Amino acid sequence: MKVGRLGWIIGAAIFILIVNVAMSFLYIAFYSYFINPGHDEQYYQEYAMSAAPYCSIIAGIPIFYFVCRWISSKWESSFAVKAALLVWLVYVLIDLSILTAAEFTLTLAVIAAISLLTKLASAYLGGLAGRKKTG
Repeated sequence: MKVGRLGWIIGAAIFILIVNVAMSFLYIAFYSYFINPGHDEQYYQEYAMSAAPYCSIIAGIPIFYFVCRWISSKWESSFAVKAALLVWLVYVLIDLSILTAAEFTLTLAVIAAISLLTKLASAYLGGLAGRKKTG
């Protein structure tokens, strides 16, 4: 594997992380302005702490699928799915390092496991779809 290609995998994982976090911010903003307006900032901060992990699961599925489909289409067919899974692995390393720096409760661990498993499935399916595109 060339270093430049590894850069694309790391970049894709970071891109997914940024977009996933942005989707959580957008949801919380939508929630605070349109679904349940009129509370103080502390209320929305507490809500964000409980809603963000679920946003990560819901938004992460299509984000992973489309990014991994795109990444895998750039590789030869025999390595396409492996490239998508490497994107997921890099994401896991980044995500777990962030989670260990935060308060890591049992509930958060279960949600994180569900989140990472759904992202793994999505990355795999995206890799398969990208492989089919390359023929």
